[in-house]
This record gives sequence, structure tokens and C-alpha cells, in this order.
Amino acid sequence: MTLQDTPRRAPAVVRPDEERPLGDLRSRVGDGLGTWMRSPVLDFYALIAVGTLLIGFGLVMVLSSSSVTELARGQSAFSGFLSQGTFALLGLVGLLAAASLPPRFYERAAPVLIALGLALQVLVHTPLGYDSGGNRNWIKISGMTLQPSELLKLALAVALGALLTRLRPNLHRPRALILPLALVGVSLGLVLLGHDLGTAMVMAMLVAGSLWIAGVPRRWFALAGALGLVGVAGMVLTSANRMARIHNWLTGTCEGDSCLQSDQGLMGLAEGGWWGVGLGKSAQKWGRLPAAQDDYIFAIIGEELGLLGTLIVVALFATLAFILLRMIARAQSPFIQITIGGVGAWLLGQAFVNMSVVTGLLPVLGVPLPFISAGGSSLVASMLALGMLLSFARHEPGAKDAISARIGAVRRSSAVVPASRDERTRPADRPSRRSRSARRSRTATRGRTR
Repeated sequence: MTLQDTPRRAPAVVRPDEERPLGDLRSRVGDGLGTWMRSPVLDFYALIAVGTLLIGFGLVMVLSSSSVTELARGQSAFSGFLSQGTFALLGLVGLLAAASLPPRFYERAAPVLIALGLALQVLVHTPLGYDSGGNRNWIKISGMTLQPSELLKLALAVALGALLTRLRPNLHRPRALILPLALVGVSLGLVLLGHDLGTAMVMAMLVAGSLWIAGVPRRWFALAGALGLVGVAGMVLTSANRMARIHNWLTGTCEGDSCLQSDQGLMGLAEGGWWGVGLGKSAQKWGRLPAAQDDYIFAIIGEELGLLGTLIVVALFATLAFILLRMIARAQSPFIQITIGGVGAWLLGQAFVNMSVVTGLLPVLGVPLPFISAGGSSLVASMLALGMLLSFARHEPGAKDAISARIGAVRRSSAVVPASRDERTRPADRPSRRSRSARRSRTATRGRTR
């Protein structure tokens, strides 16, 4: 065998550990995730990310689901999107203002906020109010409509947070709950006076979340739940419309087109399949599905984006729930804990009810999907609540200093270093003195070598 026939051997690969060439990757990833989860600014940035995704996703779906309806009305296909976008910009201004206020401001301003919320809700029962879909829950001023109950939810969460914080040492006594229950009774009564059972049920979940975090004894929740069921049953039995919805939901048999909305919603979800028919290609939004851009926008998401799209929405709200639970655990103020509990029960409970209605798990209720459904009042109120949550997250232990340090680092890294005077005055095509001297020395060296 000659030297040329000898097979070449690959050079040895130097590995510090043959079995684990990348090192202890599992420990490194675990340590990294642990450090990230312990970060004092995780809640703040996670709220920004989840809120941005939900609002942006909602704007896209409002554009897709409302374009055909707007064209049928003789309007531009972008009318619904521009209207929702205008409210989103208005909500962004409110969000930034709410995020900049300290938590102490909300606790002190709670009486003013709840008084304003109740006053707006009273206007529903004046000549400024008007009916829609059998409910009287809107007011119209100079051609602009407003649903005061959306703002009342936020005001009620703040008011209960402030009130239950003061009464917290005595919440095991029944008489300590007289004032909170009176406030809740007035708020729910004004909403139920307009026959809006869906909104009242969401507000009841808000109240339950606040009372649970405040530490009210569990046995009273059983009593309140029993009384609530009796009240809901009474309102259902006294309304032919609600009785028909319950009957349709329980039996699956419908008279006329009473099941049109629920049937078309389920059909849209079925047609979407796993991956959907494609963004903007829904067939249900062509007049088949009533309120396609409002209460039943989740069905359009399922039709156009499939099961994957609906699971993304569910995952975003699940992430929001995780963030809020983490904030409650980290908060040092009872007011912040109770208020987060109320706001979380409102937003997450309303999302659960909306998606349950669309998928047929609950009878039809007029409840929008937070951040996503078309509707200016709902979007603005949700964004104001998100701004308040950002304020609470910004004041978590260590968060404010970490955010200030991060902003300072970004400013330092983006600072532009000014050029020297010689570099500013030298023409762009003229080499510097140092480069000319280096060039002359190289030329002289070549001459001596030759």
C-alpha cells in the first residue's frame, strides 16, 4: 500500500464532554427560565405583549368580519375598521394615562369613579337612552352612542377594591358587607332595569372575584350563589324571549329562525376545520350570521383561521389569567389584589361566556369578546382596565427600578457619539493624515525590498 492509498483520518474533535457536547443544557435552560420568571418586570412587559396581540388581532378580525356588511350599507369596506381603530386610538390615550397614574390615585378616586359610573348608567333610563335587541343599555348624545355599563364595570372593580380594603378586618361579620352589597345591588339593579341579563351576569362574576380575593368566608358564596340562581330563574321565567333561548339550548328544537344565530355560528366553526378557509374568506359574514363582527366574532375566527386560530385566542386569555394570578401573588397592597381580582373575573369571565355561547356550551347571551369584538365602549373600557393593570405591575417590588434601568440602558446604547472636528472638516474623498503617512511608508518599504 502506497502513501497515496492510505486513508486520511479526520482530525480529532475536541469536546470537553463526549456525552453532552453542549454541556448541561437542561440546567441552563431551567436556570434561564427561572431567572425570567423571577424578573420583577415580567408582569409589566407580558401585559403589554398580550394586550397588543389581543387588540391587534381584534382590529384585523373586525376588518375581515365587517367589510361585507359595510359595503351592503353603501359604506366603505373599511368603515367598521376605521371606527374600531378610532376607538382603539382613544383607548390608547386612556391606557397611557391610566398606566402613568400611581395605584394610590385609584384608591382615593374610587368614590368619584363609582359616582360617575352610576350617573352614566342612570342616563340610560332617561330620554337619552334607547333600546337595541330588547335591551335598554345605551345612550346617544349628538349622534354618538355609549354603553355606560362597560365603564361601570371598571368603576365597580375599583370601588369594591377600595371599600373591601377598609373593611377587610371585619369581613367575617355580616354587617360589614352591608355597604358593599348595597353598592352592588344598585349597580346590578340599574343594569337589570334595562333587561341586560348578560352584562349583569358578568358584573356578578366581577363582584365574586373581588369578594373571593378579599377573603369573604366561603359559606357566604354558597348563599349568594343560591340567591343569584333564584334571581336569574325569575328573570328567565318572566321573559318569553329568554325562555325561548333556554328551550332552544336544552332541546335543540327551534321554531322559525330562533336558532339562526347559534346554528350559523356552529356552522362557521365546523367549516373552518383545523386550519380555516383563509383570512377574509368567511362565508358566514355575507349576511348569514347576525352580529358577525360583534358577539359572534369568535365564530368568524374559527371559520377563517380554523381551530388553530381559536386556540390562539384561548391561549392569549389563558396567558392573561396567569399574569393576573402572578400579580395578585406579588402585590403587597390589599387594594391592588382585590381590584385585580375583580378586573380579572370581569375580562376572563366575559371571554369565557362569549366563547361558550358561540360554541353552544351556554344559551345565547349578548356579551362581546373583550379586546376583539367590535364596539367602542367595550374596547375603551377594556383598554382603560389594562392601563390600570400596567400601573399596578409597574409598582410591583423592584419593577419600577428595573424599568428605569432598562430605559436608561436603551438611551445610552442609542446615543450617537459626535465625530471629532478633524473628521467633520475633512472631505469625504480625502484620506486622513495618518492613512497618507502609512501609504508612504509602505511604498518606501517596497522600494528597499526591490
